[in-house]
Order: sequence, then structure tokens, then C-alpha cells
Amino acid sequence: MALPPNPMGSLVDSGIRPEDAAMMDSVEVQVDAPMEFPGGAEVIDDGQGGAIVQALEGLTPEQLMMGADIPFDANLVEYLDDGTLGELSSDLRGLYEDDLESRSEWEDTYVNGLDLLGLKTVERTVPFEGASGVTHPLISESVTQFQAQAYKELLPSGGPVRANVLGAKTQEREDQANRVKDFMNFQITEVMEEYDPDMDQMLFYLPLSGSTFKKVYFDPTKQRAVSKFIPAQDLVVPYSASDLYTASRVTHVLRMDMNEVRKMQVLGVYADVDLQPNDEDDTTNKVREKVNELEGLSKNYTDDVATILEMHVDLDLEGFEDTDPMTGEFTEVKLPYIVTLDEGSGKVLSIRRNYDANDPMKRKRQYFVHYKFMPGLGFYGFGLIHMIGGLGRAATSLLRQLIDAGTLANLPAGFKARGVRVRNDDEPLQPGEWRDIDAPGGSIRDAIIPLPYKEPSATLATMLGGLIQDGRRFVALADQQLGDMNQEMPVGTTVALIERGMKVMSAIHKRLHYAQKTEFRLLARIFAENLPPEYPYEVAGAPSQIKQQDFDARIDVLPVSDPNIFSMAQRVTLAQTQLQLAQSNPQMHNLHEAYRRMYQALEVQNIDAILPPPPQPQPQDPAVENAAIINGMTPQAFPQQDHDAHIKTHLVLLELAVLQSAPPVLAALFSHVLQHVSLKAREQVDQELQQIGQRPQDQMQQIQLMVQAGAIDMQTAQIMMMDAQNQQTPQFTPEQIEARVAQVTEELMAELAPRLAYKGKEDGSDDPLVQIRMKELDIKQMEANHKLAIDQAKLELEGLKVEQRAVTDAARLELQEQIADDRNEVNRERIAVQAAGMMGRNQNAS
Repeated sequence: MALPPNPMGSLVDSGIRPEDAAMMDSVEVQVDAPMEFPGGAEVIDDGQGGAIVQALEGLTPEQLMMGADIPFDANLVEYLDDGTLGELSSDLRGLYEDDLESRSEWEDTYVNGLDLLGLKTVERTVPFEGASGVTHPLISESVTQFQAQAYKELLPSGGPVRANVLGAKTQEREDQANRVKDFMNFQITEVMEEYDPDMDQMLFYLPLSGSTFKKVYFDPTKQRAVSKFIPAQDLVVPYSASDLYTASRVTHVLRMDMNEVRKMQVLGVYADVDLQPNDEDDTTNKVREKVNELEGLSKNYTDDVATILEMHVDLDLEGFEDTDPMTGEFTEVKLPYIVTLDEGSGKVLSIRRNYDANDPMKRKRQYFVHYKFMPGLGFYGFGLIHMIGGLGRAATSLLRQLIDAGTLANLPAGFKARGVRVRNDDEPLQPGEWRDIDAPGGSIRDAIIPLPYKEPSATLATMLGGLIQDGRRFVALADQQLGDMNQEMPVGTTVALIERGMKVMSAIHKRLHYAQKTEFRLLARIFAENLPPEYPYEVAGAPSQIKQQDFDARIDVLPVSDPNIFSMAQRVTLAQTQLQLAQSNPQMHNLHEAYRRMYQALEVQNIDAILPPPPQPQPQDPAVENAAIINGMTPQAFPQQDHDAHIKTHLVLLELAVLQSAPPVLAALFSHVLQHVSLKAREQVDQELQQIGQRPQDQMQQIQLMVQAGAIDMQTAQIMMMDAQNQQTPQFTPEQIEARVAQVTEELMAELAPRLAYKGKEDGSDDPLVQIRMKELDIKQMEANHKLAIDQAKLELEGLKVEQRAVTDAARLELQEQIADDRNEVNRERIAVQAAGMMGRNQNAS
């Protein structure tokens, strides 16, 4: 490639005449590094009295850097010689092979684990021909369940992107965030046709391999952004790499149709060099070979497919070294490049700088996103093959044993007598097979000997059930726990069960959420840098050319998915719990928002039609506000209203006699008037602050008027203007502003006090409130008097009861004494009679 013309007219002094040149003293000039032109050069007249030197061919990189202006995004293959490119290709291919060798054990584990999917029928001859080759679907069931669940959460029908405003939120920034969200969702769901199927396929690979990748870039052939799924086997990193950001080398293995490669060459993305299709099959890549085997695919020799290695690597290219901006010396720091080469031929197709032209740190640009199922011990993550692959193999072994035992029990085999010799005794017996044996004569029972096959073991069946339950619990524990919940369960118990069930899958979902957030940010960068600067459709409230301004640092793009919730069942359960709490104490909660979240969890469309939003207060005229106050409502005051007119209109209600006996109406009236007072005070303080800030400009205008009127001369005016400019506008703290608002409020209240004061009799007897209070006191006095009369009557009744009780007691005592006297008299008479009788008997006896 020829060096661009180097103008030399500026180096020749056109004012020196040839006759004067002979009289000038010769000057010896030493040139440290003269430029050489191995391929020759020619001097061309530039048409302006000067000359230019045009190199022909054979330029070295040093000459190119000194004399040529290479575009920053140029393909550097065009500027490097074949020797340098060949050496670079050999070194990079060697490093790539070393990286492949360092992960060979990972590939073996992955390849062996793919058999657990059970996608291919296994023909087994041990322990007998036709033995069961079934594979237990533990791994495939877990993979399918995760894929279906994650696909729905990460790619909802309304679009996967939401935008968030960073910093202070204003209406302008909210509108900007909505435009960014709508545009990215439009691109992902409508324009980027590969995004949906690639995400679907990636979520199937992810739980198997533990790691998958997305490549986000601008496709020059499609002229749009692309987010392409890359299986783990097609992204190779060094042994020492811990993540994509710090890896010194990342190799993306692409299998491209030769026609696609030719398109890239025509567009100038790849160098126009001759390539040969890769005639080797996929046996060199164990993972790809296994995938093709499971799919039942094989390479057709008519397929022209090239294996392209796109290596994101740090290099110190000769002629493009990093230099110190101060001294100009080489720093020997490797810079990030993207080197694309053909694996079959080893030819380098492109070398491009992989950092921003305006970045002084020359930091590597990222194109890859790493999705991890679970963090591994190194760069690659762990999948279900690694975590429960052992359970899957054990479950498959037990299942095969149970099926084989049932087969042997249902189709018994054994020996039949024919002498003592057994035919084909070196072959195992097949189900349903009876062999001839040479045995001496005897009974038929003795001649037929069935093998003692047992029924399928109950112990093995129990073990199989335990293994299946343990494996399913690893990925399906959350849904099982949610199925055990009921509506009457306490909120604390519900949250505890959800938390218990979310531990494993919630952590996995958070990793997916983080990776998807990184992917969307890379897409936003592509949209801002490469697509047209205007929106492809009309946007509300702004011109379509505002697109490039929208994608700035004020807006952050995030996934719609919630990193803490990964299923609709959990979302509905949490929303139902929130609704129960809100219904238990509606005074402290926003029931409308609780119901709205419940509808959102149920993914109901057009919620506003079912649950209309509550009406927002709007500014009203004072007459309507008075009507609202009379009806028992308290209207809201708004800024920029005519507060004086409103206050006067509202105070008219104080003169109405019908309202004098309605304290709630008066309270609402006073409350609304105080709202206007507060807003008026703040507006007055704002005006004072604006006037203070306007003072220097007013002084400048007054000085100009004084000069025009001839009151001062220009020199004095200049001095006065300088003094006015040097005056700094005082700054007030929020505390000082609030103190001033309080002072103005006090002044306004002092003005309103006479209007709000009670204008009745001095004793207040005509005040409705006083009258109500006096009536209340009279009622209380009457109640007290009535209570006193009742108490007095009770006392009199008690006195009468006491007197009656005393009389009754005295009569009872008198009666008791009389009865006692009567008894004594009777006793004396009895004793006298008895004594007389005894005396008579004694006399008779004598």
C-alpha cells in the first residue's frame, strides 16, 4: 500500500533566488534517522511551488507510523508484512491449542454428563442381550423445568428491559427513561430476530454446562446490533483466567459458511485473502462431536465451512507500540486487539484495536457476557451435570436393575435335561430361553431346572425413590413448599416457607439477573454508538433526533425480572401476603396499591379498567371549595393561586348564621385558610430571593440610565459597574429560608386575626360554641341534681328501713321475753305438781 503524499512545499523557502543560493555558506545538517524507500519514490509537483514525495511500495511499519495517518478503526493487516503476520498467527494458534489442552478434563466431564439426558437409545448386551438401556430423566426433567421457568422470567412478553433514572428524578428524565426502555424493548423483541430463540437455547445449555455466553456486537452485514448465544465449548480462555474482564486472552471459535466469510471480505471487515474450507470433521472438538452424536448429525463433505478464531488478546505489535505521552518512549505495555484468523490455513483476516480512541488508559472493550448457573472452582461454572450428575447415574443404574429384574422374573430361563451336557454353556441365558442338557433319565421335574430369578427388589425401589426426591428437591424445592401453603397460614410462616424454598433457585436467578443487566448495558452502548441518531418512529413530547442524547449516563438499563422472585407462584404468594397485611389495618396501608400489585402478580392486562386509579386533587375556584367545605370535605390549596381572593371568599362563610352551629365545617374552613396562608408566605419569600438575586442587574441598568442622562461620566460609570459586578449575591441556607417563611406567616396571621376573631357579645353568650358549651353544662348540672335527689331518697329510705328494723327487733325481743316467762311459769307449776305428788306418795308409804 502506498504512503499518502507528504507535502514538502512548506519546507522550501520560496524567497531564495538561485543566484543567491550560490553566495550562501554551506551548512552541514545531520539526519539521525533518514527515511528509506526500499521500493523507490518519486517527487511530484504539488502545483503551488512545492513538491511532495510519493513512496511506491515496500513500506515498513516504522515508516507508516511516521508518515501515514492510519485510521483508528483500520484493519492493521493491510499495514503489516507477511512475515510479521505469519509469526503472529503461529504464536496465537499455539496459545489457543494450549488453552484447549488446559480445559480437557472439563470437556470430558461435560461430554460424559451429556449422556444423562437420555436423548440416545443405548443398546446393551450385558447382563443379557436386550437388557434395559433406559436413562432416568432426572437431569432432563430438571433442565426442562429450569429452562421453562427462567425463560418466562427473563424474557416476558412486554419486553425484558426497564430503565432507571440515576440521580435526581425529574419529569424530563422520567420521559427519557421511558423512551430508552421502549426503544430497547422494540429492538430486542422486533428487530433483533435472533434474540428470542438464542435466549431460549442458551437457557437449555446453561443448567447442563454451568456456563454459557452472549456476544454483543454490531454486525456490519445486518447493520444492526446482535446478541448472539455462544456455547461454553466455543469460548476458550487461558488456564489462569478467573473472569472475562481480567483474562489476557479470550478466543471465540466461529464456524462460518464460506459465503459469509466472503461477505465480510467484500465489506472490508476481513482482509481479502484466499481461504480453504475446513475439511476436518468435528472429532477434534469432543463436546461438539458429542452434541452432533446426540442430535444425529454428521458433516457433509459438500459443506464449505471455515473455522474462524476471533481472539481478544493483548499484544505489543511492532510499529504500533504503546508510547509515553510525555517522553514518547515505548512503555512495553501490551494493548488490547481483536485478531481474527482462519484455523485451517492460519491466515490472519483482521487485526483491530479493541479500545476507545479517546481512552487514555486504553482499556479493553467488552463484548462477551458470562451467564453462570452456579459458581465453580475456576472460570467455568457448575451445572446440574456437576451437582447432581452422580444422582442421575445412580438413579439410572437402579432403574435399569429394576427393569432387568422384572424382565427376568416375567420371562424365566433355565435348563432342561439331556444327559449331563449343556448346549452353549459358555453363553448367558436369555429371558424365555430353555436349553438342552444331557442328563440321565428321571422325572420331568428333575429334568427341568429354572434359574432362581427374584422379583424386583423393594429395597432398590425405595432407594430409587429417595434418589429421585433428593435430586428434584435441588431444583424444585420452592414450588413444593408453595403447594403446601394455604390462605389461613400466618404471614410469618408464609414468608419463612418462601425464603426456605428460594435459597437455591433465587441465587441462580440473581446471577442470571446480573448477567442480563451487563448484556443490556452493552446493547445500550451499541445503540448509542452505531445506530442512526434518531428514533425509527415518532416519540411523544420530543423530536425523534433526541435518541443519541437519551443514551447517556443519566439513564441505567436493567432487566424487568426481579432478582428475588423467579416464579409466578412466588410473586402471587407475596402479593397475597401484602394484601392480607393491608386489609388487616387499612388505615395504615394503601389498599389501592396492594390490590394493584396483586393484579400485576397475576399478570392481568389493562389493570386501570378493573381498578381505576384514585382521582388526584385539582385546583378549584373558591366557590367550589366553599361547597366542598359545607359538605364536610377539606379541599387542597395549590401554589400560584390567588390566595388573597380565596381567603376573602372563604371568610365570608364565617358571617353565615347557619354555619355558626357546625364546628366541623368551621374547622375545615380554618384548615383550608391556613393552607393558603402557608403557600402565600412561601411565594412571598421566593419573590424576595429573586429580587435579591436581581439587584446587581438592576444596578447595572441604573448606571446605564445615569450615563445616558449625563449624570455621571464614563469613568465613574465603569468604576460603579465594576463594584456592582464584584458584589456577590448572598446565599441563604434552608434553615434561614424556613425562618423567613415563619416570619412572613406570623405577619400574615396578624393581618388575618381581626377577620378570624369572634365578633359577638363580650360575654360570648351569642357564640354558638359557647352556647353549646353552656347547654352541655346545664345538662350536666341537671344530671347532677337528679343524681343528688336520687341519693337523698335512697338515704331516707335507708333511714326508714333502719327504724323499721329497730321496731321489729324490739317487738321480737319482747315476744321472746314473754315466751321465756311463760315457759318459766309452766316449769314452776310442773315442779310444784311433781313435788306435791311425791309428798303424797311418801305419806301413803308411811
